[in-house]
Amino acid sequence: MESTVLEVTTGSSRGVHDLTDEVAGWCAGRGDGLLHVFAPHATCGLALVETGAGSEHDLLSAVDELLPRDEGRWQHRHGPPGHGADHVLPALVAPFLVLPVDAGEPALGTWQRVCLVDPNADNPRRRVRVSFLAG
Repeated sequence: MESTVLEVTTGSSRGVHDLTDEVAGWCAGRGDGLLHVFAPHATCGLALVETGAGSEHDLLSAVDELLPRDEGRWQHRHGPPGHGADHVLPALVAPFLVLPVDAGEPALGTWQRVCLVDPNADNPRRRVRVSFLAG
């Protein structure tokens, strides 16, 4: 199995960060197999989602509805108000994806993009491990 870590600069705001080009570039030339993408963090996840048409905003809005950030709701209380919601996110938006790779390219649907979903503005940098298992 081959593996590397991508360094992702998320900045100081919440967001959905498209990693598709970096992931696809790393897969290039590797043939057929499986790609495992993993975010080793307690407050973010990975999703396949369309980007550029407003889905990023819709996804964060849905997360906010499911996991409201109002103060006092969460037992996990360190950090800014509502930070406990960030720690519940990976139970709903998994911190990993497994994708087929065909001839060195992730076999994604037409509009699917590999995205890091990060509602936690406290961490300006994230690491994402990508691993390839040849088929």
